Amino acid sequence: MSSLEVLFVDDDIIVVDKPADLLSVPGRDPSNFDSVYIRLCDLYDEVHTAHRLDMKTSGVMVFARHKEALRHLNKQFEKRIPQKHYQAILEGKLTPSSGAVNFPLICDWPNRPKQMINYEYGKPSLTRWQVVEYLDNQTRVNYFPKTGRSHQLRLHSIGLGHRIVGDDLYMSEEELRNNTAPRMMLHAYSIELFHPGSNEKVVFTSPIPF
Repeated sequence: MSSLEVLFVDDDIIVVDKPADLLSVPGRDPSNFDSVYIRLCDLYDEVHTAHRLDMKTSGVMVFARHKEALRHLNKQFEKRIPQKHYQAILEGKLTPSSGAVNFPLICDWPNRPKQMINYEYGKPSLTRWQVVEYLDNQTRVNYFPKTGRSHQLRLHSIGLGHRIVGDDLYMSEEELRNNTAPRMMLHAYSIELFHPGSNEKVVFTSPIPF
């Protein structure tokens, strides 16, 4: 079982470093009960989920400790005020070294939980990127998403022609057999928002684990 590190806690919020392959909240299936939310409920009297990360994604998550704090955080996320920064390792060499993509996304209903790029019905989605370094036939990149669609960074990477290393959900059967990555290489390393108690801008960070 992966450990859950609490990065910060006060009377209003809890900030954690979510490990990869742990759900943010419980799934419907009893086998998917273990999650960040459930583990925090074992530690604190009141916990509310303000946002989520994909199960395969690691990194910074912020939870509210009471309903007023939750309302404050929800308003920020609805207005897209929080600045979320991710780092990923992509297959191949991404060029140019910086840019933005806005492929519209929609749920691929017959193949849930997959999403897909769809220019007719997809919702607007915007991601900016900055290459950190080029590795051996791979690219380390920072992502700065403006929107927060499901699997946004995974699909935008695919749309750019450079899938995130270890993203097995979008691999073919042959690719799955040849996959040697220990995890999906995507990490939410920073989030900047307004503290619901003081209304001051705060930044929480987590070290890159790969």
